[in-house]
Amino acid sequence: MTTKREDIREAVRTLDDRRFDLAYPKSVRAVSGTHWTPLKVAVRAAEFLVRGPETRVLDIGCGPGKFCIAGALATGGHFTGVDRRGRLCEVGRALATRAEVSNVEFRHANVTELSFAGFDAFYLFNPFAENLGMAPPIDETVSLSTAHYAEFTSHVARELALAPLGTRVVTYFGACEDIPMGFSCVGSALTSELRFWEKTRFHPDGGPG
Repeated sequence: MTTKREDIREAVRTLDDRRFDLAYPKSVRAVSGTHWTPLKVAVRAAEFLVRGPETRVLDIGCGPGKFCIAGALATGGHFTGVDRRGRLCEVGRALATRAEVSNVEFRHANVTELSFAGFDAFYLFNPFAENLGMAPPIDETVSLSTAHYAEFTSHVARELALAPLGTRVVTYFGACEDIPMGFSCVGSALTSELRFWEKTRFHPDGGPG
């Protein structure tokens, strides 16, 4: 049975993860509990990140787009997801089309290929943990290594160090090694692992904070 537009939108409204996940192929649904953002977290994070319909949010390691689609429906901001797995980006695009969500897009790319200059806010659900064996791999379609972890984390920290004052970031789980100095943790919600950050000052070396 195909999940309809109304089912997806109602799932976001009622924060019903099971109903939302039924829209995914079985292989994608099977790892949702480990790898995809719960809807209550997605909506709360999006509400912090989005200041108005002009806000452009980047989800780093977006997977099949659960955070992006939920955030776009809940706030009206524009959400872009980037992921190394092209198959997951295709799943996200298909779901956004089915739900008729126009303020979302997905890019199949390595995060190191992306400049952050066009974005106002950022979401990270521990996107590089697979490389350290901290979570079971989603699949075997990409290479994983500690070198990748260092490369990706360093790139995110460098790009965020260049971001303007007032830039907002939400992290969910993880050591937050990709959050550079200059960002202050301004709160948390639902769980201590959901943290809200805002850039309050520039730091000379731009290193991790």
